[in-house]
Amino acid sequence: MNELKAKAAIEVIRPINCLMGSLTVIIGVLNTRKEVPLLNLILNLIIGVLTYILIAGSGMVINDIYDVEIDRINRPERPIPRGDLTLKEAKYLYLGIMFIGILLSIFHSWLLNLGFINIVVAIFFALIGWLYAAWGKKSGFIGNIIVSVSFSIGLLYGAILNGYNVPLYIYYFFLTSFFLLLAREIVKGCEDIEGDKREGVKTLAITIGIQKALYVSIVCDVLAVIFFVLPIFTNIINLWAFIISMLFGLAVVMLALGLSLICDLEKKSFSRISLLLKIGAFLGLLAFVFASI
Repeated sequence: MNELKAKAAIEVIRPINCLMGSLTVIIGVLNTRKEVPLLNLILNLIIGVLTYILIAGSGMVINDIYDVEIDRINRPERPIPRGDLTLKEAKYLYLGIMFIGILLSIFHSWLLNLGFINIVVAIFFALIGWLYAAWGKKSGFIGNIIVSVSFSIGLLYGAILNGYNVPLYIYYFFLTSFFLLLAREIVKGCEDIEGDKREGVKTLAITIGIQKALYVSIVCDVLAVIFFVLPIFTNIINLWAFIISMLFGLAVVMLALGLSLICDLEKKSFSRISLLLKIGAFLGLLAFVFASI
C-alpha cells in the first residue's frame, strides 16, 4: 500500500474518534482494578484498547462504504468519494481490521484465561457497527440507540476484562453515558430535520414531531442525571474525587436540560443543546476517570 493509500486508510478509520471512544475501556478497566495483578491490568489496558480501536475503526469504514453515494454529493472530500480509496479496498480494510480486532479479543481471552464473555462483547460490538451502517442510520430512533450503545459499551467491556463480577457503579456509568448520548442523538435529529427528510431518515423529530421528540430527549437527560448521581451510593474507588469532578458535568447537563425546557424549537437552539450535551458527556467521562484514582 503506497503512502497515499495508507493516509486514506487512516483517515477513513477516524483514529481520533476511536481513541476518544477507547477512553471508555480505560475507565472500565481502572474502575475495577482492585485485586487485579499489575501485569494483568497493564495487558487488559493495552489489548482492550487496541481491540476497541480496531472494531470501532471498522465501524467507521463500513459507515463510509454504505454512505458513499450520499458522500459523493455532501462529503466529496472524504477518502472514498475523492478516489484515494476504492470501494473494494475499503471493504478489505473493513473486514481486515474487524477480524483482527475479534482475533485480538480471542488472543486476550486465551492469554489471561478470560473465558468467552469478552469475545462475545467484541463480536456484538462489531455486529452493531455493521447493523447501524446497513440499516440503523435511516431507521431513526433505533439507530440512535445503536450509536449510544456502541460508544458506551467500552465501559462494560473494560470492566469484564478484570472479571465477571462487574460492580453496580459500572452499570450506572454505562446508563449515564447511554442516556446522555441518546438525548444528544435525538436533539441532533431535531436540528437536522430538513436534511433528514430529504434523505429519508426516520428520526423521532420526523415520526412524532419536533416537540414530542424534544420531550423524549428531556426524559433521557433526567435519566442520565439520575444514573450519574447513583454511583455516589456505591463503593466506587474514590468517592470524593468522583463527587467533586461530577459536579462540573452535572452543571453542564442541567444547563442543557434547562434550555430544552424553554427551547423555541429553532435550529440554533438545538445546536446549543447538542453542544452542551457533548461537553457534559466528556466531563462525565472525566468524572468516571477520577472515580478510579
